[in-house]
Amino acid sequence: MNYESKISEKEVGVAILDDGDDQGRSKRRLMIVAAIAVAIILAIVAYQYFAGSGDGAAADAASDSQAPTVTVMIPGKHDVVRTINATGTLAARREIPVGVVGDGGRVTQVYVDAGDWVKPGQIMASIDRSVQNQQVARLDASVASARADLNLAQANLDRATKLVERGFISKADIDRLSATRDSSAAQLRVAQAQLGETRARNNFLDIVAPKGGFVLERNIEVGQTVSPGSGTLFRLAQNGEMELQAQLSESDLANISVGVSTEVIPVGTNKVLKGQIWQISPTIDAQSRQGMAKIALSYDRALRPGGFASTRIKSGSSQAAVLPESAVQNDSKGSFVYIIDKDNKVIRRDVTVGSVSAAGLSITSGLSGAERVVLRAAGFLNPGQTVKPIVEKDKAA
Repeated sequence: MNYESKISEKEVGVAILDDGDDQGRSKRRLMIVAAIAVAIILAIVAYQYFAGSGDGAAADAASDSQAPTVTVMIPGKHDVVRTINATGTLAARREIPVGVVGDGGRVTQVYVDAGDWVKPGQIMASIDRSVQNQQVARLDASVASARADLNLAQANLDRATKLVERGFISKADIDRLSATRDSSAAQLRVAQAQLGETRARNNFLDIVAPKGGFVLERNIEVGQTVSPGSGTLFRLAQNGEMELQAQLSESDLANISVGVSTEVIPVGTNKVLKGQIWQISPTIDAQSRQGMAKIALSYDRALRPGGFASTRIKSGSSQAAVLPESAVQNDSKGSFVYIIDKDNKVIRRDVTVGSVSAAGLSITSGLSGAERVVLRAAGFLNPGQTVKPIVEKDKAA
């Protein structure tokens, strides 16, 4: 019995020891499993982090590769001469209508034609004066008769004066002879005046040029009967001077002055003629809201009164950015350009367009000149879009 008791006690002790070992091994296994789980979780987190970063960089790289390339320029500021463009009608600066001054009659000769030059007092046409010449001859004879009567009256008075001293003629006879002499002298003056008047009227039968100039129009032919009611027979441009009557807006009129130089191009020609503003209209047309600037021009065969011409008027200079037409867009809000900011994003910028020249469009407001302005294909861009800008000068290099 004691032996059995001992065995039991040993067996029990061994069993107790076995139970303690199992519990220790279980704890160690749990710790190992937990450590492995933590390591797996950390690995997954690290993988996701680094994988996500790689995808972002790849996305950014893909985005950069897909951004459109645009050409830009930095316009800067330049001296821009403000030019006003206008059109108008050509006319003689001083137009002189010439007609019949005297009684008129049948035209016997025409000496000039349209396109000719005349001098002051030059005879342009003659009118038949056969009747007037007979009138002159009659009046000339009247003058001679009146002069003879005066001479006779003067001689009678002289003889009577000598007889008075001898007492043969009374004082009353002297007075009568003096009156006869004075009457004869008056009749002579009347006859001379009539003769002078007729000769002067005959001189007006010749149609002469009142001023020197260029004949613009001829409305008279040989054999035609003319009179003071016949109207204008010739039309002259005094000294051949012409002018362009340019129509300008109120704002443009405010920016010009008398003496400003201009360039005039007649329609249908390539000639560029130099002119100068000599008169500015003091009024504005209430309907068209325009006024007139008259530009003096020297004679040129290309200048035909009644025709049209265009003009470029220089009205001062200013500092402005200059862009090609392709860079400026227009919509219902007005003119604008696209500029590229420091992040290569597209930004709309509203601008005011000034004068137009061969160099391009001057921008009077909206740009400082330091911006990167899109030159072409702006119609395919949208504000906020990312682009790849290439400066024009760098591209050319």
